[in-house]
Amino acid sequence: MLRRRLLPRSVLICVVTCLLAACAQMPGTALPTQRPVRTTSNDFFLAGRLAANKGDQHYAVNITWRHTTERDEIFVATPLGQGIAELTRDAAGARLTTADRQEFAAPDWQALSAQVFGFALPLSALPRWLMADVPAGALGVHHDRSGRPQRMVADDWQVAYPDYASDAADALPALIELKREDIEVRLKVDEWQIAP
Repeated sequence: MLRRRLLPRSVLICVVTCLLAACAQMPGTALPTQRPVRTTSNDFFLAGRLAANKGDQHYAVNITWRHTTERDEIFVATPLGQGIAELTRDAAGARLTTADRQEFAAPDWQALSAQVFGFALPLSALPRWLMADVPAGALGVHHDRSGRPQRMVADDWQVAYPDYASDAADALPALIELKREDIEVRLKVDEWQIAP
C-alpha cells in the first residue's frame, strides 16, 4: 500500500508552479458553475484538492487560486489546512513564499520556475487549460457529446477532463488531469467562482 505524504518543498513548488499562477479567496457568494461567454471574463477563483505523483512518490494538498489579468494569487495548504506556500504574480513580477518564510522572486512565472528548478515552465496558458479552453495548436483534441474537451496535448502536457460540474455544455471542469513524463497531477475542483 502506497503512503500518501505531504509535498516536500521542491516538488510542491514544481507542481504548483507547473499547475498555476495564483491564490487567495475571492470575496462574494459562489456563482453558478456555468462557463461565461469567453469575451465577458477570464477572471476566476477556484478551490480544490491537488494530488501529484512523481515516480513512486505521492503527494496531496489543498489549493485555492484567484486569477485576474492583472494578478494571480495561490495558496497551498496541507489536507488539514496548514499553510505550505503562497505564490503571487502581478506587474512587479512573480513571487513564492514558503511556510518557513523562504522567498523566491523573478520578473514572471517562467523566470521564477527557471530560478527555482533550472528550466522555464510554460505557464501562460494554464488558466485557459483549467477552464477547458483549448489553446490554438493543441494536439489530439477530443470532445464529449456536449462538445466539451475531454483531452488534448498542449506544450507537451497531456491534459484530460474526466468530469465536469454538470451536464451543461458550458459547465466548468470538476476534475482536471495533467501528465508529462513521470509527473502526474490531478486537480479536483470543489468550487468555481467566475467574475461577472
